[in-house]
Amino acid sequence: MDRLSNTVRPYAWGSTTAIPALLGIAPTGEPQAEMWMGAHPGAPSRITRTTPAGTTELPLTEVIDADPEGELGAATVARFGPRLPFLLKLLAAGAPLSVQVHPNLEQARDGYADEEARGVPADAPHRTYKDANHKPELICALTPFAGLCGFRPPAEAADAMEALGVDSLKPYVDLLRAHPEEAALREVLTAILGTEPAEMAGTVAEAAAAAERLGGAHAPYARIAHHFPGDPGVLAAMLLNYVQLQPGEALFLDAGVPHAYLDGLGVEVMANSDNVLRCGLTPKHIDVPELLRVVRFEATEPGVLRPEAAPSGEELYETPADEFALSRYTLAPGAAPTELTAPTPQIALCTAGSITVGELALAPGESVYVPAGEPVEATGAGTLFRATVAA
Repeated sequence: MDRLSNTVRPYAWGSTTAIPALLGIAPTGEPQAEMWMGAHPGAPSRITRTTPAGTTELPLTEVIDADPEGELGAATVARFGPRLPFLLKLLAAGAPLSVQVHPNLEQARDGYADEEARGVPADAPHRTYKDANHKPELICALTPFAGLCGFRPPAEAADAMEALGVDSLKPYVDLLRAHPEEAALREVLTAILGTEPAEMAGTVAEAAAAAERLGGAHAPYARIAHHFPGDPGVLAAMLLNYVQLQPGEALFLDAGVPHAYLDGLGVEVMANSDNVLRCGLTPKHIDVPELLRVVRFEATEPGVLRPEAAPSGEELYETPADEFALSRYTLAPGAAPTELTAPTPQIALCTAGSITVGELALAPGESVYVPAGEPVEATGAGTLFRATVAA
């Protein structure tokens, strides 16, 4: 078992205060968007290990590469190969992220193979598939957390657009009301993203001003437009459900579901992949043809998850993902040790209080990596999140 030293990513949308507040340190004034815990090659966590040459800090990727079965367990290697299949994060949104969607596993494999065969450089701005994996993800709120998740019914989206009183939105309103659900959503999203942004800027500005005046259910879209003036993604966002999570509540984002995080601090776990297709609120490349192939054009009710409690004290967030499982433990002072031993690798993250995992004391924001099968218990008082491989 090893304490993790983790990288904080300074993406522009990140909160300047949320992660520092959790860690109990002073803000730097710069955005601190995500703290990564795991073995992602872009920013692997680091651990301190004793080698024949002495004590040294090593990337977790290097440790796993040296002994995949010893670190991950034979069953995990057989299922996912010699790599940690999940990535755990603290995510702190101070401004909206792009509206995005993730491919399923077959789409990711096909898309990656196609771009490799065509020789698209891995770092090309128009490259869509960075790897051959899918990216289901789960976000669990630590503070009130706002986001967009899945299409709302076309009639509901039509009502919201019509209420703005913007004449140039009328064709979208008519399409949403005239066609069956899948065709209506597909045609409107295609029209929004297929028009040159400069041609859409006036419509978006009028819609944003009207949303500001109306307030209420339109207020989130006015706030989005404030961060992305003139971006057609503001109109794409109006097709989606607005969701507010309370601490402890979570959202599961499966393949094909458009979504965006808007504001708040949460614990996020995902399959270890970089595959993202964007559909607005971004200056980055939008691959419209591929996006239309990946998106599931159906209205969905956002499934807000609450953890299922077990007698062991584990509270599990149930999802269909194979690569990860996320649990929460609320530990009380003086209680018997909580058993955490698992046949798969795990990462444990303290988010409140003071918790000891094995012999390592954790303050909020600190985490440990536990190899597969290593005996481990937790004691103390506070909240502990644990990411493992799904059974």
